[in-house]
Amino acid sequence: MLSFLGYRLFRFFISLVGVTVLTFGIMHLAPGEPTDLQTTMNPRVSAQAKENLRKLYGLDQPLPVQYARWVKRVVAMDFGTSFVDGQKVAQKIMERMPITIVINLLSLILIFGIALPIGVYSATHPGSAFDKTATVFVFVGFATPGFWLALMMMILFGVVLEWLPISGYQSLDVGGMSLSERLWDWTNHLLLPVFVSAFGGLAGFSRYARAEMAEVIRQDYIRTARAKGLSETAVVYKHALRNALIPIITILGLSVPGLIGGSVIFETIYAIQGMGLLFYQSVMARDYPTIMGVTVLGTILTLVGNLLADISYAYANPTVRLRRNR
Repeated sequence: MLSFLGYRLFRFFISLVGVTVLTFGIMHLAPGEPTDLQTTMNPRVSAQAKENLRKLYGLDQPLPVQYARWVKRVVAMDFGTSFVDGQKVAQKIMERMPITIVINLLSLILIFGIALPIGVYSATHPGSAFDKTATVFVFVGFATPGFWLALMMMILFGVVLEWLPISGYQSLDVGGMSLSERLWDWTNHLLLPVFVSAFGGLAGFSRYARAEMAEVIRQDYIRTARAKGLSETAVVYKHALRNALIPIITILGLSVPGLIGGSVIFETIYAIQGMGLLFYQSVMARDYPTIMGVTVLGTILTLVGNLLADISYAYANPTVRLRRNR
């Protein structure tokens, strides 16, 4: 198990370095520089002043030198200073990370809590009306763009029906509310973002759960359990589901990148001050330190999710770590 864990940790760091190198390179290939926002639109700024700004930000150095300096700062847990407002990047991220993590955790809970029962019931009742309806739901879920769904939900529940707020994660007067009123206010604000974030995962995950359950319930030991006179509930939920969950755990971990990437869409549409919106604003402003800081932390969260999924899978299925040890 230790060698398996060491191999996964090695892949963790290699992936992290690879993502940072690619992001750093692609970011600098984009046209324009952070200094353009301060100089291009200001006719009073001279070429010398622009060059001084480039030197101040270190943009006059070759890319390998800039990357090496950035890595040196990151090792010391310093993500640098934002080019836009001069605020520490780590502070900006820490202010916005909690809401993004909360939304993604709620999305994962919603996906697992709803998609798994749908998949299990569809697998145990193949060809039923419920199974056919779930199949249609899967196709709709895969075909629906996230940004379009977010806008439609905003128009329907926020503008037409006026049931839910359409921006932010809390009201402006939340400071004067009691704890129960705050919880209710947060719930109303987060219903649409969490639903939009989880919708695509609900469709795909329910299909994965159905496929795994359908495979497991055809195994010989399931027929043996039924032949012994066990109830269908015990056969399905005690024997079949336990074994079907092994690959589902891995798939759930692999869904983390999609959720984090999707946060850029719904946080921008719903004006939620999270990491997704911060990343979008930083890209538009060519704020290199903030872009790299958000990328690194987003990558770490993604890789940690995958690492936990791998460890859980190896713990549940010893043959995985045995193959790795050979």
